[in-house]
Amino acid sequence: MKAFDYVLERGVFAVLRLDVPDRALPLAEAIAAGGVRGIEFTFTTPQALTLLAPARTRLEGRALVGMGTVTDGQQAREAVAAGAAFLVTPTLSWEVVEVAQERGVPVMIGAFSPTEVLAAWRAGADLVKVFPARIGGPAYLRDLLAPLPDLRLVPSGGVDVESAPAYIRAGAVGVAVGGALVDRALVARGAWQEITARAQALVEAVARARTEGARAGVGGT
Repeated sequence: MKAFDYVLERGVFAVLRLDVPDRALPLAEAIAAGGVRGIEFTFTTPQALTLLAPARTRLEGRALVGMGTVTDGQQAREAVAAGAAFLVTPTLSWEVVEVAQERGVPVMIGAFSPTEVLAAWRAGADLVKVFPARIGGPAYLRDLLAPLPDLRLVPSGGVDVESAPAYIRAGAVGVAVGGALVDRALVARGAWQEITARAQALVEAVARARTEGARAGVGGT
């Protein structure tokens, strides 16, 4: 099974953007315990590359670990060498797509306008991250998919447990969630059970939305 297909069975990518890396591993474990299968560390987190190997070991069989905020070819190569199972960019980057294809690693490319979204898809993105999704909301995603129904879109930026179902019903194959899961106050006090509960609630909300969408003939997986 392809990496993204495995993650999209649950439909959630968790974006772990931290000021310091010391709590990243227990945080990743807490999120995976809630059923999230895509864990994305980011280059904006100090020493992020050093987290990939131990996180993969801890989460083996439960979640895949990738690297996000990849902005150029050098970062892409470093992430793959460090063990990233997938790559995610904030913007359209031809270099990252090329490295991902060369190394056989799936890539989710960030884009926003219809032109960028289609360009990312045609360049070889396995998924297109619609970012920042909060600007257009679920209606914007639905508008994008009306003339381009084959795109596999993942909204990111402002997505939470309340808004995620609407994105799924609009046709998203999954959602990428950051602050709604990685709440700084919860992380600071090590409230792992509460973070697990949030992750589980998000996974369940996506599952319900997919069921509702299937009944109505809309939505994607």
